[in-house]
Amino acid sequence: MMNKGGKNPLAEEKVNKLLRQFAVPSIIAMLVSSLYNIVDQFFIGRSVGELGNAATNISFPLSISCVAIALLFGIGGSAAFNISSGRGEFDAEEKEKSVFYIGNAITMLFGCGVVLLIITQLFLTPLLQFFGSPDNVLEYAKVYTRIVAYGFPFVILATGGGNLLRAAGKPRHTMICNITGAVVNTVLDAIFVFVCGWGMAGAAYATVIGQIISAALAMLFLKQSKTIKLEARHFLLKPAFVGRISALGAAPCSNQLAMMIVQIVMNKSLKHYGALSSYGEAIPIACAGIISKVNMLYMSFIIGLSQGLQPIVSYNYGSGKYKRVKKAYLLASAYGLGLSILAFALFQFAPRQIISIFGNGSDAYYEFATKYFKIFLFFTFLNFLQPITSNFYTAIGKSVSGIFLSLTRQIIFLLPLLVIFPKAAGIDGIMYAGPVADFMAAAVSILMVGIELRRKEYRDNEPMPRLQEAE
Repeated sequence: MMNKGGKNPLAEEKVNKLLRQFAVPSIIAMLVSSLYNIVDQFFIGRSVGELGNAATNISFPLSISCVAIALLFGIGGSAAFNISSGRGEFDAEEKEKSVFYIGNAITMLFGCGVVLLIITQLFLTPLLQFFGSPDNVLEYAKVYTRIVAYGFPFVILATGGGNLLRAAGKPRHTMICNITGAVVNTVLDAIFVFVCGWGMAGAAYATVIGQIISAALAMLFLKQSKTIKLEARHFLLKPAFVGRISALGAAPCSNQLAMMIVQIVMNKSLKHYGALSSYGEAIPIACAGIISKVNMLYMSFIIGLSQGLQPIVSYNYGSGKYKRVKKAYLLASAYGLGLSILAFALFQFAPRQIISIFGNGSDAYYEFATKYFKIFLFFTFLNFLQPITSNFYTAIGKSVSGIFLSLTRQIIFLLPLLVIFPKAAGIDGIMYAGPVADFMAAAVSILMVGIELRRKEYRDNEPMPRLQEAE
């Protein structure tokens, strides 16, 4: 990724321009990736109804598992590649050592996807029951999950490959991969669900086909990259490279695994306490599933922003340009704050309008959805801090701090609160656990990054840059 003068733009270009260049395609790619679940939710909600929406939520932990694997080896491989490139590391044959990180990451992405596919097919029913499926939802969930499992290797390869393309300086190619797959998914959803009348199965088939196309494009673009010259030897797994990739990708992966664990506990709690309330078992699970996926659209902006930040921070940290590292983090946080305030306003003032997009429901359905939106997502305006800061630590090679931060919101704070609060307040306690965990995770993020950015390497202690003035 060299400019005409032979210098790497990551070290020379204005930080604001670089962040736009890398973050905007990353955000679009994440948004489009989230649309896979949103589009399925829309068509299923319109054709099958509340039980169909609940079924997609029951299978959602497996989708989160795919993202976790993709980020482990995608972001890990990308960070390792950029740090190695910034340091100018070469192997014994005087070739760029960094390319091994890309090849090993690709092998692990697809291989782990195949393993997850096999596990899902062998243990489908007990897995869905463990995820909290009510009896009247189980068959819908089995039909949907059995089919989408065949797409696991491809969605992992597409998502992880997108991060590797960003490392190669091809953020727009990542966007193309995701947009193409999502468009195919949406068109086929309409045909398979409404025209062919295939219901849950139709939505699942559309998803798998879109994911296969996205993965194929990602691998094609990587093969054509002039920055990364992949050879067969780069795909042979080596413990040192896999270990380094895993260490740097552990923070975003841990965050997703934490989400999966919380999702399972959440489903079980909603089922149990829902049965004790006037809402019943299915309504809380269906509503929480939809709201979780709507929240993912907002988080797509934040995660895309943090992914766009990663190559800038990694390369400049590896090159010892600490002022640029600090400036990039502060600028990304400024953008994150603006996006979070907008999302907060939507969630607080238009919850019923949002939930209505995904089909009709009873008065109890809308009542629960509105309360869940307003209470559980109350501190949305702070929720940019933890993912951006966690990925920042990953990008500078401090994987332990990154992992810790990635676990604060979901595991350290939210999980215990989901157990404690409902015992005192019933199903409302589940809702109030969310904002308390969000506030505590944001506070820890501010404390940790404040300590990091005051280190002498960063030289200055400038305030948060204004969006229009930042370099």
